[in-house]
Parts: sequence; structure tokens; C-alpha cells
Amino acid sequence: MIVVTGATGTVGREVVRLLAGRGERVRAMTREPSKVAVLPGVEVVQGDFDDPGSLAGVARGADAVFLLSAPGPWLARHDKAMVMAAQAAGVRKVVKLSAIGAREEHGGARVGGWHLAGERALRSGELEWTVLRPSSFASNALRWVPQIRQGLPVPNTTGNGRQGVIDPRDVAEVAVAALTSDEHVRTVLTLTGPGLLSVPDMAKALGETLGRAVETVDVPLEVYRKQMIAAGVDPEFVDVAVDGSRIVAQDGNARLTRDVERVLGRVPRTFLTWAADHSAAFVSG
Repeated sequence: MIVVTGATGTVGREVVRLLAGRGERVRAMTREPSKVAVLPGVEVVQGDFDDPGSLAGVARGADAVFLLSAPGPWLARHDKAMVMAAQAAGVRKVVKLSAIGAREEHGGARVGGWHLAGERALRSGELEWTVLRPSSFASNALRWVPQIRQGLPVPNTTGNGRQGVIDPRDVAEVAVAALTSDEHVRTVLTLTGPGLLSVPDMAKALGETLGRAVETVDVPLEVYRKQMIAAGVDPEFVDVAVDGSRIVAQDGNARLTRDVERVLGRVPRTFLTWAADHSAAFVSG
């Protein structure tokens, strides 16, 4: 039995689908079971990281757990709670979705800091573990849907800063490999796409897919900060978002690895492939 937390998210949903396709027994944890697709071999259970009793039930009888919680100040609490539940239930292995650059600092800003406590909890315990640290997701481009549908330029807070943008489907495939084999135990895998891309690069690729130009407009970081504050975003989230944009703009995340290829035996999908597969989202209905 493999438990998948965050089963309704971009990666979690794909992990559930892939495991079910392999014939694995899956327990999909979510706060809203009605949002999980019904698939053969998949048991959908209600669970909440802030409810230890529910986590005990989720972990009971499981062999492995895919640990994914939405990033935020609560992440350390959520990770620790699931690790404790897994240990108490006799789970053998946990694969945690972290973030690229976790444990690093850039100009005083800690990258992926919300993930550190969970990574440490795994490393210090007796569980077998794998940590996945993906770069920026290609699916983040879906934030631009309103602008692209209206023919407006997409906002760019990172200038010409480049990242190894990765298709979340590749992240899910690596997660499945780590959950179903022992080849990657006690390993940190840094997952990137095949090339370094800036926001203008991604806009160009989307334009090629859609058959029309997609422009960008630079947004100064102080303007970005004010926009988020005005929208009611938590100040801690605002600080993380602004620091992250600054790091990317300075090419602080301009790195590529071959970890996806080493695990899957093929090169990662390109952003252009992701864009072609999701082009319908950017077209007005």
C-alpha cells in the first residue's frame, strides 16, 4: 500500500494516476475526497495534516508514503506530523517533495526554508527516505492564462533570470520510481528540465504553440510586493515570493542536473512539449 498525500494537486494527482496504472494499491489522502478521480485500486481517504488521528488512520498498513503539502509556514508542522504517523504505523519508506536549493542561502534569503524541518525529520529517523527537489514547474505558466486569453503581456518579476523549468509530470514519474524501488533510498534528487529558460523564453514558446506572439512586461519587485499586499496575501508569503524572484533574476537558480535522466532513463520533457500539451488552457472558450 502506498499513501499519496496532496492527492488533488498537480503532482499528487499524477502520482496517483501513475501508481494505479502500474497496478499498485494506493491510498489517496485529501481533505476533500470528492475531488479525487475514482481509479481501480485507489482508496480515497479523508485526512488532515493538522489532525494527528486522521494521519494515524491514513498511515496504518502502508509500506510507503509520498509526502506533499502545500508550501507555507505550516509546512514544517505538516511534515513532522506525517513522519511521526508513518513511524508509529511501521511505514518503511517516505518520499518527500521538497524544493530546489533547500538548505541554501542567497543574500540572506533562505531558499526552500519551509521544507528544511521536514527534510531533517526524515534524515534523523529510521525511515528509508528520498527527497525530491524540483526546480520551477512548467505549470506555473498557467498563472498567465487570464493575460494570454485577453492578448495582454504576461507579468515578469524575474527579468532575464533563467531556471531549469520542469514538467511536473516528470516529477511525478520520478516520485513513482522512488516509491516503488529501493534504488534511490537516502538520496536527494534535484530535478530540472533539459534547458535553462527565462520568462521571455517561456512566453516565446507559448507563442509558438498558440500561433501568435506572447509578450512580457517587467514588474519591479517593489510593485510586485505592493500588488500582493493589496490582494491580501500573507506578508510571510510576500517576502518569500519577492526573495525568490530576486534570486531567479540574479540567475541564482540557473542550474541543470541529469537526475531525471538517471532515474527515468530518458531526457526530461521540454517546456515546449508541456505548452503544446496544455495549449487549450490558454485559449478562450
